[in-house]
Amino acid sequence: MPAFSQSTATTHTRVVVPPALTLPVIETEFPRQLHPYWPRLQENTRAWLLEKRLMSPDKVAAYADELCYTDLMAGYYIGAPDDVLQAIADYSAWFFVWDDRHDRDVIHKRPVAWRRLKHQLHAALDSPQDHLHHRDPLVAGFADSMVRLYSFLSRRWNTRFAGHFHAVIEAYDREFHNRTSGIVPTVEEYLALRRLTFAHWIWLDLLEPSAEYELPNAVLKNPTYRRAALLCQDFAAWYNDLCSLPKEIAGDEVHNLGISLIHHEGLTLAEAVTEVRRRVQGTITEFLLAEREVLLYANRIDNGSARGAALAAAVRACLFNMRNWFSSVYWFHHESGRYRVDSWDDRSTPPYVNNEAAGEK
Repeated sequence: MPAFSQSTATTHTRVVVPPALTLPVIETEFPRQLHPYWPRLQENTRAWLLEKRLMSPDKVAAYADELCYTDLMAGYYIGAPDDVLQAIADYSAWFFVWDDRHDRDVIHKRPVAWRRLKHQLHAALDSPQDHLHHRDPLVAGFADSMVRLYSFLSRRWNTRFAGHFHAVIEAYDREFHNRTSGIVPTVEEYLALRRLTFAHWIWLDLLEPSAEYELPNAVLKNPTYRRAALLCQDFAAWYNDLCSLPKEIAGDEVHNLGISLIHHEGLTLAEAVTEVRRRVQGTITEFLLAEREVLLYANRIDNGSARGAALAAAVRACLFNMRNWFSSVYWFHHESGRYRVDSWDDRSTPPYVNNEAAGEK
């Protein structure tokens, strides 16, 4: 684990980044931030995973801190109230556990179990209070997260968030079908699907409770704001693809930008790595340009009125955390045990997966 100071200007033990994954511009132009609540966040999320039975006690003890899930969120949502960040971090930890359950349902060919879970999550998203004591810990933990996240802003925000996550669940279902059928999506199909399976709009929605301000549609649909938002998330999704390519090839995955490039564009593995890296670097360059435009947009919003000043401050806060997503994602991938596939006994089976909770006997 890196050693962080308890301030937003963090110091940490620098890990060695493999040359193929090194992005010097991130290391020099995107200073790493960390929410000062992080030490308690890590402790509380660990306790929440145990309380909700999302990971077994031995897995939590051995792997929870090493997986660095709380580091990722504490590096993104700077300025969030502590209770908001805690709810986001617990939800993020749940999301990783859900992703692992989905993977195990694919690997062990459990379509009935997956369809049941899919329907239960849809239901819990719409009425989380009714699912707090569900017998499946994954459903109950999700419901607990939704009750907390729904408490911060208006019903309008809740409806928007729910709509975005219903789409994520359905995207995971399409991924389940593709993987169990051996279908590798084309590059364009994959990029569209990836914005859903990575949950781009979910992480962007959560910028608002972090800023304690619900953005109006005029901002959310503004092309400049939307472009910056999508670039920070595309960077995260595609850099994840770059780092997880060995893990996903070992697990017979079909959803990875590199795998689509190899399968449909005829690239070698080395050429695919180079191309994914090129696209990742492109998102950084484009974000730096978009960032300037959003700052100009915020200045125009700040028209001298109290309302204009508050909205402009919220836009700047959201943009600041979009920027933080680059450094947080970058370092997470080199500190988290989630991607150390070469150290696993079985390269296709992560050691932190709780198979018993996934229904395996």
